[in-house]
Amino acid sequence: MKGFKQAFILLTLFVFLLTGCTSEQDAASDTEPKAAEEKKEETAAASGSTEVPEAVQKPLKIAAIMQMSIGTFSSQYISGVQEQVKKFGGSVQIYNADNDLSKMATYVETAITQNVDAILIDHGRADALQGPVEKAAAKGIPVVAFDSDIDVDGVTVIDQDDYSLAWKSLKTLAEDLNGEGEIVTVWVAGFTPMERRHTIYEAFKQRYPNIKEVAKFGTASANTALDTQTQMEAILKKHPNKGDIDAVFAAWDEFAKGATRAIKQAGRDEIKVYGIDLSDEDLELMQQENSPWAATAATDPAEVGRVQVRFAYQKIAGEETPNIYSLEPHLVEGSALPDQSIKMDSLSEYVPGWGTSAVATSPWMKTLETKGE
Repeated sequence: MKGFKQAFILLTLFVFLLTGCTSEQDAASDTEPKAAEEKKEETAAASGSTEVPEAVQKPLKIAAIMQMSIGTFSSQYISGVQEQVKKFGGSVQIYNADNDLSKMATYVETAITQNVDAILIDHGRADALQGPVEKAAAKGIPVVAFDSDIDVDGVTVIDQDDYSLAWKSLKTLAEDLNGEGEIVTVWVAGFTPMERRHTIYEAFKQRYPNIKEVAKFGTASANTALDTQTQMEAILKKHPNKGDIDAVFAAWDEFAKGATRAIKQAGRDEIKVYGIDLSDEDLELMQQENSPWAATAATDPAEVGRVQVRFAYQKIAGEETPNIYSLEPHLVEGSALPDQSIKMDSLSEYVPGWGTSAVATSPWMKTLETKGE
């Protein structure tokens, strides 16, 4: 039995690494991946008339329920949700559960009681939300979740493809280290996307056995970036010499911000940071002279929010939507950014495909946006 288990693990890793190699080969072609992504977006976009469906002609009430709202990624995600709902002429109420899953479940119940037209869920876990979400679905309230493990018939769950996010960042780290070195990992359990990223990290360690983990920590709090900075400062004191640490893998941009600031203040710019997620504040840190933050894998948080809203409106209009949808992530490297400071809204000039998509669009949406102006 033990031999079978080992063989299964090795087979799983082989399939994963083979997939990674295939992705590397595909990356050499600019046309084939682009064509595949366009086809994917066409599948997600509804076809039909430009006439606005009756169900979405009135101003709709949307409830957006978040597990927590920390950092600029969350704020930009909220901005995307609010922007798209406003364009459609509706209103949105944001509920922040402050990382309390029981409070999050209560907020879903509250939204049901208030007879909202749709519920958006940001993060959260099925063990806390499955019941309330099933109740919403039974009542006919459309639900669209982001980065959650909820599995309820009729509920669309979108994500950033956390497996690809982690692999893009870790693969870049490994290439920059030439396959060997000492790294620090910043990660925390208890969040669906974080645990998906950690699955890839475990496979990464098998793929690159000469890259050694010298420390691992992480805490999600109201001051995650500051707490990470303090913890990273302690790690740097334990490993004071050049070469003791070559890189940091940060599974969240709040972790990357804290690690970057600690490394910068300690004058240890030889240590490079590889993160996941991106915001205006992150870009500013990456663009600083001799910034330790070398690369990050990300999707546009505002576009995530907009896509989530569009799926909700499609559901209300009675259109077919997928059970799951993964947004295409991008690798953003500091070396590709310009000397002058830029914001997320101009990142598409330097990262092809960034920030715009045809995901979850229907012909009538342009008409609805015109009416909402």
